[in-house]
Amino acid sequence: MTKIKICGLMTPQDAAFVNAVQPDFAGMILSPGFRRTVTRETAAAIRKALNAAIPAVGVFVDAEPADIAAYVNSGIIQTVQLHGHEDAAYIEKLRQITDAQIFQAFRIRSAADVQQAEQSPADMILLDSGTGTGKVFDWSLLSDIRRPYLLAGGLNPENAPAAVAALHPAGVDVSSGVETDGRKDFAKIQAFVNAVRGT
Repeated sequence: MTKIKICGLMTPQDAAFVNAVQPDFAGMILSPGFRRTVTRETAAAIRKALNAAIPAVGVFVDAEPADIAAYVNSGIIQTVQLHGHEDAAYIEKLRQITDAQIFQAFRIRSAADVQQAEQSPADMILLDSGTGTGKVFDWSLLSDIRRPYLLAGGLNPENAPAAVAALHPAGVDVSSGVETDGRKDFAKIQAFVNAVRGT
């Protein structure tokens, strides 16, 4: 079954929406400078509101490994998602100070980007059109990929079934595609999960 990640949670109410549909992961942006960035205090409140069975994913961009480990060790997040220029040495350092699962995101614009993603030492790679652009990239670039991945970038309840049917990703990641006026929309979240799960 295709895993589902609802990303960009900003409030405990968003956690309640997620609890109702039980995706496989729920993500929060924990690096500064992005529209959906939340503070440590808000992240802790979201984790508290989130069903304990749903792993919280912290999204970071070129953060200090020690800062990421502090989020993991305090129980606010269970999975780390890297969206910056982190390399293999960075991931190794992170593994030395935390036992969290590590996702690494890659912006896909060419076959070379796909090849780079395949070499990542992360536990899972996430393939995107950018950082929260809400746009679809050229899925044909993934025709020869040889490792499991999470598909992101411009997914919504309407196009998710086609993406899953054509690409068979390990999972799908959505944020803006389940929002209305910049806020999470429960009806869209429910529609997305139903579309992916085929119900």
